[in-house]
Amino acid sequence: MKKNKSVKIVLSLLILVSIVAPGFAQRGRKPIIFAVLNEGKSLEPIAFIEKGKLTPPVGGDSDQNVIAAFNKTYYTPKAAYRLIFGGANAGTATVLSSDAKAECAKNTAQVSVSSTKTKLGGFVMALATDAAAKKAASGLRRKPAPAERAEIESLVRAEFANQKVAASAIKNLHYHNLTALDVDNDKKADFVGSFWVDSGKTERALLFFIAEKNAKGKYAFGYSEFRIIKQEDVMSNEIKSVDEGIYHELLLDVFDYDNDGVSEIFTYIPSFEGTGFNAYKRENGSWKRSFEGSNYHCGY
Repeated sequence: MKKNKSVKIVLSLLILVSIVAPGFAQRGRKPIIFAVLNEGKSLEPIAFIEKGKLTPPVGGDSDQNVIAAFNKTYYTPKAAYRLIFGGANAGTATVLSSDAKAECAKNTAQVSVSSTKTKLGGFVMALATDAAAKKAASGLRRKPAPAERAEIESLVRAEFANQKVAASAIKNLHYHNLTALDVDNDKKADFVGSFWVDSGKTERALLFFIAEKNAKGKYAFGYSEFRIIKQEDVMSNEIKSVDEGIYHELLLDVFDYDNDGVSEIFTYIPSFEGTGFNAYKRENGSWKRSFEGSNYHCGY
C-alpha cells in the first residue's frame, strides 16, 4: 500500500510540474520588438524589453549555439506576433521558417504578414512584438497633407541652408519618407522624415528629423541629424547606393514600449554588412535617442 501511495504522489508531482513548467518558461522569455522588413517578408530583432528599457537582442555575429537557442525560442514555425503600424495593432506576422546557419540571415525569420490596415513595401515598414500594450495607441500613420508638406519642407530647406549646403542643391529636395503619426494621442500630427540633396557629384547631404507642433501651432524639429556622405565612404564606391536608401535613417514605426502614454519612434539604417536600429523617446519636450543597436549580417 505504501508503495502504491508513493507512486501516486510521484505521478501527481509530475503532472503538477507539466502544468506549471510552461508557465515558468513563458515568464522567463523576454518580450521582444522586431523590425518587419523586405516587403513584409522577414523579421529582424531590434531589442528585448526589460523593466521598461530596451536591451540588445542576439546578434547575427553571436555564437552559433546562442543564435540557435534564440531562433528556437522566438521563431517557432507558426509563432504569431502582433503587427504594429501607427503604434497600434494592425494584424499579425506569422513565422514561416528560420535558419540559424544561413550565411547572411542567421538571426532573422521568414514571415507571412496578414493585415487589413496596411500593405508593406518599399520604405513602408512596420514593427512586430509580443509585448503587451497597456494603453491604446492612435493608429495614425499617413502621408502629409499638401499644407503640412509645404511647412515641413520649408523647415528642411532652412536646416540644409543652416548646414551650409549650396542653395542650388537645396532647390531639389529628395526624400525617402515623410510620415504623419500621433505619438501621444493628442489628435495632432507629428512627422518623421528622411530627406537628402545632391550636395555634389559624389556627395550627398542627409537629414533625418522628428517634427511636432510648438506652442504657437507651428512645426519645429524636436530632433534632427544632418550628415554628409561622400562616395569614398560608401562601401560599394557608388554614391547612387545612398540615393537608393543605404545609410539613411528610415522610419519603421512607433510603439509605447515603456507604457508611459507616449509612443517611442523606431528607425532602421540599412548598410552593406548589416543594419542599424534606433529608438527615440520624448523627454522634457524634446526627443532623445534612447536605444542604439546594430545587427551584423555578413561581409560585403
